[in-house]
Amino acid sequence: MKATHSHGKADYIGILGSVLCIIHCLLVPALAFGSTLGHKPHAHIGLVSLDYLFILINGAAVYYATREHKSLLLRILLWGALTIFAVSLIFEGKAPLFTILGYVGSALLIVGHLINIYICQIAPRMKYRVF
Repeated sequence: MKATHSHGKADYIGILGSVLCIIHCLLVPALAFGSTLGHKPHAHIGLVSLDYLFILINGAAVYYATREHKSLLLRILLWGALTIFAVSLIFEGKAPLFTILGYVGSALLIVGHLINIYICQIAPRMKYRVF
């Protein structure tokens, strides 16, 4: 019998959104560094607005992954990670600490979604419970 995962693909979307954000955050500075000659300060505004898209994608993924979840610790982990992630992206230009926190928040989102996949899909198939 296959275990049901009531929130569908929310965890996979959350992981994908976080990984794409990490790639985006690594590539944009490299692209900006490579094109500094004659580069206007806000010429990459379309890429910057991707930050808000990543916040929305990850916010929806966390909402759907946790809305019926029984584990309070997992809900705290995912919502806390989303808060760190969103605040760091919004204030990224204010201090270098926010850039680091963005990577931390993104990594925590990935870990939280992986734990949720384990709890909802893998652990129920095992003969013993870990959580």
